[in-house]
Amino acid sequence: MNIELLKELTEAHGVSGREDAIREIVRREMSPLGEVYADTMGNLFCVKKGSGSGKKVMIAAHMDEIGFAVKFIDSSGFLRIQTLGGWDPRQMNAQRVIVQTKDGDLPGVLMYSSKPAHLLTGDEKGQKHDEFFVDLGLSVEEVKEKVRLGDAVTMERPLLQLGNLITSKTMDDRVGVFVMIEAVKALGEHDFDVIAVATVQEEIGLRGAAAAGAAVKPDVAIALDITLANDIPGMPEQDHITALGKGAAIKILDSSLICHPKIVDHFRDVAEAKGIPYQMEVLPRGGTDAGAIQRLHGGIPSFTLSIPCRYVHTVNETVHGVDVQACIDLLARYIEDVHTRSYGY
Repeated sequence: MNIELLKELTEAHGVSGREDAIREIVRREMSPLGEVYADTMGNLFCVKKGSGSGKKVMIAAHMDEIGFAVKFIDSSGFLRIQTLGGWDPRQMNAQRVIVQTKDGDLPGVLMYSSKPAHLLTGDEKGQKHDEFFVDLGLSVEEVKEKVRLGDAVTMERPLLQLGNLITSKTMDDRVGVFVMIEAVKALGEHDFDVIAVATVQEEIGLRGAAAAGAAVKPDVAIALDITLANDIPGMPEQDHITALGKGAAIKILDSSLICHPKIVDHFRDVAEAKGIPYQMEVLPRGGTDAGAIQRLHGGIPSFTLSIPCRYVHTVNETVHGVDVQACIDLLARYIEDVHTRSYGY
């Protein structure tokens, strides 16, 4: 597995609407594979022609990460922030961040505006998004010179290998982008044209995928995203969703879509025929780009292939190398076989 590429993707900074750094990495990696272009939203497309029918399979993996935008600079130079994506305040305290300004990145610390813990009363222990601030260690004059409202703020954490596991701030969904790139590289002969799309603004409403799917009009759409692996202490077995190290997750449903049953069966058949480890996934809450694409043009057969991930929407999002490789292998083998099935009723 190309761990250096995964490291580069996960350590890059790019909140919803500011995915520029990730887009350039994907452009570099996919330009040798097919025709590459971007739309006005910032979605990046790579078209790899098939050998036959001219039908299209669209692969979607989102580039954006959850983060923040600067919404106010107070009289002391502290930054107040607007959340971009689904932050749990419990995971935000005492983090290091990067503020992306017009003149370059500024390091800062993300803190909660409260008394020290030993002075708190029972009613003061809850945390709210609006009470967090970023300290840049600069005077108010310096801050106002360097920082503009709307500047992006992201967590600062490097990729780390933990035994058989890999952890980073942005496995959601840079590992999906990684799987897409590596699967397209690994493709053998395939009938369908492949349109691989690194999408934008997924974390704030699947927006890039909706625009891209409307433009591509695919015959089949496959989203790549992480899913919950709750195989940790304190979680009952029925709520694990998936487990690390047990293979690619073949999604049945989440709150954004019911995956097309015939595609679910096709992925399972390919996995079994090729000896690729897999597990089945039912996710009670959460959605992916497939949920937006499915509803376009009178309905598009859509599905999500998931990479199991612990500690989702924290700075320690963690995956297993076996599962990542299984997703690469399964996606490539499926694309080679997609022309052999019909998904109509």
